[in-house]
Amino acid sequence: MNSLLQVPAVIGGAIVLTFAAGRVTDLLLRRAAARHPETPLWTMLRRCRTSVRVLLLAATLRAVYRQIGWQPLEEHTTAVGRTLTLVLIGASAWCVVLVTSAVVESSYARYAHGTRDPSRVRRVRTQVTLIMRIVTAVVVVVAAAAMLLTFPDLRAVGTSLLASAGIIGIVAGVAAQSTLGNLFAGFQIAFGDMVRIGDTVVVAGEWGVVEEITLTFLAVRTWDERRITMPVSYFTGRPFENWSRGGIQMTGTVFLHCDHTTPVALMREKLKEILDGCEAWDGRGWDLAVTDTTPSAIVVRAIVTAKDADDLWTARCTVREQLVAWLAEKHPYALPRVATAAAPATPADGVSKRAPGSDA
Repeated sequence: MNSLLQVPAVIGGAIVLTFAAGRVTDLLLRRAAARHPETPLWTMLRRCRTSVRVLLLAATLRAVYRQIGWQPLEEHTTAVGRTLTLVLIGASAWCVVLVTSAVVESSYARYAHGTRDPSRVRRVRTQVTLIMRIVTAVVVVVAAAAMLLTFPDLRAVGTSLLASAGIIGIVAGVAAQSTLGNLFAGFQIAFGDMVRIGDTVVVAGEWGVVEEITLTFLAVRTWDERRITMPVSYFTGRPFENWSRGGIQMTGTVFLHCDHTTPVALMREKLKEILDGCEAWDGRGWDLAVTDTTPSAIVVRAIVTAKDADDLWTARCTVREQLVAWLAEKHPYALPRVATAAAPATPADGVSKRAPGSDA
C-alpha cells in the first residue's frame, strides 16, 4: 500500500476501532444500569466514556504508528511517540479520576439513601469530598511526574534535584509552613468530626452554614447569603460554636422588658397559646419567667424549642411579635414606660421664693 494511503487508513482505522469499543462499553454500562437501578454506579461510569475513548485512541496510535512507512513520520518518530505517550498518560489520569469519582459518589449516594441520621450523612459527605480532592491531587502529581520523566533532559534535572533534596526540603518546609498547617488541619477536620458540610456554626460573630470544605480553606454561607472564607486552621486553633454537633435540636430565648404591673400569669398562658399555633415549635419544652428587675421595668424571659436553628429563629420571632402585639392590645399598661416628674422651682436672682401663706 502507498505510504500516503497508510496514514489515513491507520488513523481512520484507529478512530473507528476506538469509537466502536467505546460504543460497546457504553451499551454494557446502560444494561448494567437497567439491571441494577438501586445503585447509580453504572450511570456515573458512563461519564468516563470520553476519557476512555481518548485513552484507547492514544494507545492504539502509540502501538501502530511505527508501522506507517511515511517518510516525514519516520523523521519525527521520537517526537510523535513522545506526544502520544503524553496524551496516553494524561488520558489515563483523567480516566482514573473519573472512575474514582464515580465509585466514591455512588457509595456516598447509597449510604445517604439508607441512613436517616443527617449528622452522619454530613460527616461522610465531608470525608468523601476531601478524599476526592486528595485522590485528584495525587493523580495529577503522579501524571505530571510521569510526563516529565519522558524527557531525558528533565531526568538529569530530577537527579540533581534529588541530590540536593535536603536543602530544598528545608526551604520548602519553611516557605510552606502555613500551607502545610492548613493541609493537616484539613485532615483533622475531615476525620476528627469537628465540623462538617451542612453544619450550622457561629464563627467570628457570624452565624451561617458550612458550604464547602477543602484541604486549605472553609466557606461559610451566612443567613444573608454572604460567603465567609477562612483557613481550616482557624477551626483547629480557635473556639467556635457548632450548633449541629450532637444533634440539631435547639433551645432559644426571647427577652421582653415590661412594666412592674405586667400580668405574668396571663402572659404565660398567652405564650402557650402562641406556641400551639406555631409550626416552628417542636413541642419539646417552653417556659416563661421573670429573670430580672430594675427600678423602671422587669425582664421577662420566654424559652422555646425547635428542631433546628432555622425553625428556632422563626419561633423566637413569632413569640416576640405576638407577645408584644397582645400586650399592646390587651394590656397596654404592661408596656415599659419612662417615669417623669415636674422639675423643682429654682431661686431667682439669689432670692428664695416664699411658700404660699408664709409670713412676710
